[in-house]
Amino acid sequence: MKGNNDIINALNGLLAYELAAMDQYFIHSEMYADWGLHKLYERIAHEFDDEKGHAKKLIERILMLEGKPDMTTRDGLNIGHDVPSMLQSDLDVEYAVGNALKDAMALCEKEKDFVTRDMLQELLDDTERDHAHWLEQQLGLIQRIGLQNYLQSQM
Repeated sequence: MKGNNDIINALNGLLAYELAAMDQYFIHSEMYADWGLHKLYERIAHEFDDEKGHAKKLIERILMLEGKPDMTTRDGLNIGHDVPSMLQSDLDVEYAVGNALKDAMALCEKEKDFVTRDMLQELLDDTERDHAHWLEQQLGLIQRIGLQNYLQSQM
């Protein structure tokens, strides 16, 4: 089924964010494991798997629309150097993904591609309700209980 080129381009833009998030979560999870922060490792490794699933859905839709998935572009990749900067970097990419998803959904509405819009809504729900919310909670905990107490709770 030949899809709209603007929608295919938007999906590839989203794919660039999802691939960056996937790479970032992968690196951060391994850093947490190396530092002995096993709870953070487990959660961020789970986020890596979620992002891989998001990328898979985007790739499948691009292919269905007879587009070519761009697997080389990464948008928003920013590796942190300590726990707070890593969590903030992950939150920043989730905010960027959320905004890009909303823009792509508006384009889908305009072009009457409701199937793609509905798929993107699922990704947005996951991005806002699960990923971004959890990261906001972690940064809030660091502010409320202090970094050292937070780190101890993640061992």
